[in-house]
Amino acid sequence: MDTLKAEKRDMSTKAKKLRREGYVTGNIFGRDIKGSIPIKIAKLEAERVFKTKKKGSQLYLDVDGTKMDVLIKDISYNFMKGQYDEIDFQALVSNEKVHSVAEVVLINHDKVVNGIVQVAMEEIPYRALPSALVETVEIDVGSMRPGDVVKISDLPIASDTDVELGVSSDAVVVLVSEPHDSSIKDADAAEDEETTKAAGK
Repeated sequence: MDTLKAEKRDMSTKAKKLRREGYVTGNIFGRDIKGSIPIKIAKLEAERVFKTKKKGSQLYLDVDGTKMDVLIKDISYNFMKGQYDEIDFQALVSNEKVHSVAEVVLINHDKVVNGIVQVAMEEIPYRALPSALVETVEIDVGSMRPGDVVKISDLPIASDTDVELGVSSDAVVVLVSEPHDSSIKDADAAEDEETTKAAGK
């Protein structure tokens, strides 16, 4: 499991100043933590880890030499500046179930040629013990055709007895719709208009 290095943050230094100095701010909270632990993470360290880790991922957080098993609860990313602003973590306890999300990942998207793939649910909410956390749910859409749908009940996570889903089993996750060619519609409309005009002469 990946390890992310961090340091305890001195709250007398403002977050904006720390970001200018090349840090990402964050907080750790959990059952055995009073309040929260404010931290700072080197920007390059955060970028290294978050190339593969997302919200709902589990990792080790090394805070000043103390290693903690944590869940990434929230990521605040500034798209204007292209940087991470704030990352929150939940310290995991082996016998305590936590609320998390599994990211929906599509496979063979490029093989769908007769329809438009629409993702109705990018994350699947659930509750589980740390030992049963699910980071991603892969869906192979390569053989899907217009009208096909994938529901929660069609996925392995729905039959995982260690996972309590936070959404209905009937909820649609992915669907394929008919392609809409606007140029064809415009041409048909123009042809109808010409026919109407000709008939009126």
